[in-house]
Amino acid sequence: MNMTDEYILRGKVAVPAELLEWAKWFETADMRVAKTTLKDGTWVSTVFLGIDHNFGGGQPLLFETMVFSEKGMGELDLDRYSTWEEAEKGHKKMVKKWGSMK
Repeated sequence: MNMTDEYILRGKVAVPAELLEWAKWFETADMRVAKTTLKDGTWVSTVFLGIDHNFGGGQPLLFETMVFSEKGMGELDLDRYSTWEEAEKGHKKMVKKWGSMK
């Protein structure tokens, strides 16, 4: 059982980290999994969060895809994942979903 909600990446694998190790890693970490700008200026961004967003137990949710409008309408869509591989697949799915809506 993990006693911390903080994670760092070792390659593309999320591993639990103590708070000080996590903070130091975050100072210089590249947490982007993917970013895609669609024809209308909407963009899809997938990142490593570094903190478990599954507030209540279960599989840690450590990666997030969000869709943003260039018109400043805030976030349009969101999904979270446990692994880098799931995040890559989720990013492609979100790009396809929002690219076909226009």
